[in-house]
Amino acid sequence: MGLPAETDQLCVEVGERAHAYLGIPWNSTVLLRRCGLARHYKHGKRRAAGLIDNPDKAYLDHLCRRGYVVIAPEHFVSGHRIPAKGPYETGAFYKRHPKWTAVGKFTYEHSIAIDVLKNPLTGFDDKRIGALGHSLGGHGTFFLAAYDDRIKASACNCGASFFRHNPSVVAWSRDHWYVYFKPIREGLLKGEMPPIDFHEIIALIAPRAFLDLSGLNDGHGPTQRQRLLMLMKIMEVYELEGAAKNFGFYVHGPRTLRRARVP
Repeated sequence: MGLPAETDQLCVEVGERAHAYLGIPWNSTVLLRRCGLARHYKHGKRRAAGLIDNPDKAYLDHLCRRGYVVIAPEHFVSGHRIPAKGPYETGAFYKRHPKWTAVGKFTYEHSIAIDVLKNPLTGFDDKRIGALGHSLGGHGTFFLAAYDDRIKASACNCGASFFRHNPSVVAWSRDHWYVYFKPIREGLLKGEMPPIDFHEIIALIAPRAFLDLSGLNDGHGPTQRQRLLMLMKIMEVYELEGAAKNFGFYVHGPRTLRRARVP
């Protein structure tokens, strides 16, 4: 495999650069790997590259060994860009961009990471781009795939409890730390649900390939069981597109990604 090489060439805003590790093996299949997992605050891209922490979560290394070109971009409040108030604090971001959302910010940045893969040295194949992620990286994956149709296949592991049937729905727009969708807080506090839910975002990926992996014991049980019904609604969209074979889901027990590997 090729050793990971740091790049600081992801210009994401005026005066702001994102950081990533790029792993280049001997062949040219491409997979975009999301990094910056919400419960492992300070590691950023370094853990994905296998340089620190849990080797089971060295996804860049695992996939490079299987022949994939892999880019592991850091989340915008982790790694090199940890805010002054601490990892995954979005207060400064919302002060700078009060009408934006953290989800929109990282989706846009990770779309830029795909642009980096166009460097001829990577052996880039723009018809074989995939994305995968766990937890925060998991729902970041399906937002990216819905937004950027250059993603041809994607997989989400234990990412996102849906808005509905979720007793902790206000956590999606809490008033501290990592705030996903600040603009919807007022409505959520009044008991008003957003006009769409995550299964409708995922449905935008159709007819491209998508796999959802989730654990029944990952969070609130009734919410996770409701996820199964919403996944069936996604399947209906894939069937309408004549692409039922491109959608799948697997519900297991624990919150893990170790067995969710690319063949």
